[in-house]
Amino acid sequence: MADRDIDGEGDSAQDRLEQLEAGVVAAKPGHDAAAFLAAIVESSEDAIISKSLQGIITTWNKSAERVFRYTADEAVGRPITMLIPEDRLDEEPAILARIRAGERVDHFETIRRRKDGTFIDISLTISPIRDSNGKIIGASKIARDISDRKRSAQHQDLLLREMHHRVKNLFAITGSIITLAARTAQTPADLAIGMKDRLVALSRAHEMTLPSFTGGEAFAEKPTTLFKLLSSLLSPFEDEEGRRWRLHGEDIAVGADRVTSVALLFHEYATNSVKYGALAVPEGRLDVTLCSTSDSVKIAWLESDASLTAVADTNATGFGTTLEQMVVRTLNAQVSREWQPHGLLIRLTAPRDAFALPT
Repeated sequence: MADRDIDGEGDSAQDRLEQLEAGVVAAKPGHDAAAFLAAIVESSEDAIISKSLQGIITTWNKSAERVFRYTADEAVGRPITMLIPEDRLDEEPAILARIRAGERVDHFETIRRRKDGTFIDISLTISPIRDSNGKIIGASKIARDISDRKRSAQHQDLLLREMHHRVKNLFAITGSIITLAARTAQTPADLAIGMKDRLVALSRAHEMTLPSFTGGEAFAEKPTTLFKLLSSLLSPFEDEEGRRWRLHGEDIAVGADRVTSVALLFHEYATNSVKYGALAVPEGRLDVTLCSTSDSVKIAWLESDASLTAVADTNATGFGTTLEQMVVRTLNAQVSREWQPHGLLIRLTAPRDAFALPT
C-alpha cells in the first residue's frame, strides 16, 4: 500500500509531501528519499514553490512555470511579491507571520499575477519548512489554479440571477393580466380559459428569446422578429393549405424587452379574430402587412371574408381593449379601427425604436 501511494496512484501531491516530510511513508528500498521527494515536487500538477522567511523564492517547479509563466531561472532569487497584485500586498506579511509562528495556512483562496500581467484565481496551502534541528527556515507553497471553478461559480450565479429576474417579471405580468381579466370575465370558466390562452402565448414568445446559458454567447438574448413572433402566435390557427393567414412586407426586429407587450397585443387581436372575425369562419382570411421607414413602423391587420355578425360583435369592450390601451402607451403608438364590408382593419403606427432599441 505504501509503495502504491508513493508512486502517486492514491494521494495528492500535498498528501505525499506531508507523508514523506513526516516520515509516515518511506521511499522504496534503494531509492533516495530526497531525490524521490524532488521527483514528486517536479511532476506535481500543482505549482509548488518554496521561499525564505524574507519572502525570497528558493525553488520553483515545472507547474509553477505553467501557472505563473516565469521560468525557474526568472523566478528563483526574486521576491514572492512579484506574483502578488498591489491591492493584496498586505497578505504576504500576514502569511509570513503565521509561518514564523509554526502555523499552516490551508486552502487560502486569493488572486495572483502572471508574468504577462494577467490575474489568476488560486488556492494556496502554505506550510513551514524546518531544518534538521526543527528550526523554521522558510515556507513551501502549493498553488492550485481554481480559475475554471471560479468561472463556473460565477456562471451559475449569473444563471440563478437571470432565472430570478425572468420568473419575477413573469409573475408580475401574470398578476397584471389576472387583475385586468377579472374585471371583465363573466364567469370563472371564462377567466380560466382566457388566462390559459394568454399564458400559452406568453410562453411561446419567451421561448423564442430565451438566451443560451452556455458557450460564448451565454446570457445573450436570442434575436427575434415581428414575423417570427406572429408566426408563432398564429400557428394554432393555420389550415392545411397554409392560406388562413399571410404576412407581408419587410420584417423588423423585436427586442427582448418588448416581446411580452407585442405578444400580448397581437394575441388579443388573434383571439378576437377567432371569436368574432375572419378566423371564426372557414373562409375567413387574415393579412398582416408591415411597412417601415427610418422613423416609423406601420402595421395593417386586415381581416376578410368574415361574417357581418362576427364583425359587429367586436364593438364590445373589455379586457382586450384595456390591454390594448396599456400596450399602445408602452409602444408610444397610435391605433385605429375601420369596419369594412369584408372585415376589420386595424392600423397601428409606432416609432421604429418602439419594437427594438437601436444598437
